[in-house]
Amino acid sequence: MLFNISYTSLNFIFFVLATMLVYFLFPAKKHKWTVLLAASMFFYAVAGYKFAYFIVFTTLSTFLTALWIEHVSLRSKKLLKEKKKEWDREYKKKYKNKIKTQKRLIMALVLVINFGILAFLKYYNFFAGSLNDILGNFGIAFSAPTLKLFLPLGISFYTFQSMGYIVDVYREKTEAQRNPFKLLLFVSFFPQIVQGPISIYDQLANQLFEPHEFNFTRMKYGMELILWGFFKKLIIADRAVIAINTVTADYGKYNGTTLTFTILLYALQLYADFSGGIDISRGVAQIFGIDMIDNFKRPYFSKSINEYWRRWHISLGGWLKNYLFYPIAMSNVFLNAGKKIKGTRFGKTAAGAHISKVLPTSVASLIVFLVVGVWHGASWKYVAFGLWNGLIIMLSILLQPIFDNITDKLHINRKNPFFVAFQLLRTFIVVLIGYVFDVAPSFFCGIRTIGLFFTGQNMEKGISEISELGLIPQDFVVLLIGMAIILIASVIQERHPDTTIREMLDKKPLALRFILLYLGIIAVVIYGIYGSGYNAADFVYMQF
Repeated sequence: MLFNISYTSLNFIFFVLATMLVYFLFPAKKHKWTVLLAASMFFYAVAGYKFAYFIVFTTLSTFLTALWIEHVSLRSKKLLKEKKKEWDREYKKKYKNKIKTQKRLIMALVLVINFGILAFLKYYNFFAGSLNDILGNFGIAFSAPTLKLFLPLGISFYTFQSMGYIVDVYREKTEAQRNPFKLLLFVSFFPQIVQGPISIYDQLANQLFEPHEFNFTRMKYGMELILWGFFKKLIIADRAVIAINTVTADYGKYNGTTLTFTILLYALQLYADFSGGIDISRGVAQIFGIDMIDNFKRPYFSKSINEYWRRWHISLGGWLKNYLFYPIAMSNVFLNAGKKIKGTRFGKTAAGAHISKVLPTSVASLIVFLVVGVWHGASWKYVAFGLWNGLIIMLSILLQPIFDNITDKLHINRKNPFFVAFQLLRTFIVVLIGYVFDVAPSFFCGIRTIGLFFTGQNMEKGISEISELGLIPQDFVVLLIGMAIILIASVIQERHPDTTIREMLDKKPLALRFILLYLGIIAVVIYGIYGSGYNAADFVYMQF
């Protein structure tokens, strides 16, 4: 990085203000998008200039492949129209299948190349190390070399986003973009390159290319969202991560109480860090008149793990659902497996009928969450993270009739506040167990940590250890107040899902709005973790 241009730096604020000034004063309205492209290229050159050729390659290969697929499609439709009277139905069907196979092969080529680059850079050393361990256990004298690899900035995000565009062109949901520079803007738009969200072409592209005039309300809303992101990131996440890093630096010395506290603190830090970064991204985009999809909807208010993943990292979940889950669940292999079960004696029972119906969905969910785990990092602990979530979701789908039957027999009112509280707590505990594998240095440390939750609790020693994690009592007070503010805001938003808190504030007296914004700015300035000699912790998802 040539100089600090992270989302929480003064350089980034000045960069956004300069881009905003040029964008809204740019005389050629039709070509305003070029200002965003130039800004995105500058940002990427500053933040990751050494490896910029990777994002250029992905964009170019995506651009050419999309045109190729569309050319094959248009040519085939033209020929079908010309031969409408000459070819019979069977021959037309055969020709269509041939074209579909050709388009699928073209799509597969670019998917394999780009996901192959991502997989090699991110996972080669992990697989090489695992292979060496396995062969060593069998006494085989072979050692796969480890390489000094790197991860270009935002490679997972721009790879997923560009490959989603290719699939949409293949499915003929989206027309191929004929301007390579416009596609480059879609792939590299600077507010989202660091940690998303992963946008769908039809949702974002037209917004990028259309000229937007200055709008005070949008600018105000955008800046308020940025301030909220700064609050979560600088005051909460970067303060909490000090204690978490202290624990992970010497993980084995801490008892179950301290580790339990660390996992709870991590749940706060992760949410504040990731959602805070997304708020900054969306706020910056909103200033330019661009609405990016919301990536969070109060995930800790979820009553099931399925619901949690519908509320957490929504753009990744949407991508996986559209481009991985449905193709797997609707594939002939899984559909035929369900039909075979249905045709058996077991399939005639109520349980068999249910399993035959939901088997494709449940197994596809497990596969998707294994991918989610590996996506989070190249380590067996992340495989365990994905497997844990996938198994819970798969079992909840398969066993849903049993749960419903028990609830009915116990005459439990599903809307009863105590039952809802039980569901929220149950889901949060399941989520926390998954977080263990995020925090623990390794898979085996994660398993040990879960054991210590039950056998290693020592409150007196835990309090002593927690007091030595690098945070003073004032820091814990700030974290508690910050958590309370997030909780209050989340409860308000949960009760009014059809509007935003910013819109609610607009209806309040000017004096109250001024006081709240003033307090927010002062809080970030006084209590934010930043300053000379301190580099704010990288966003959790920055190197994804």
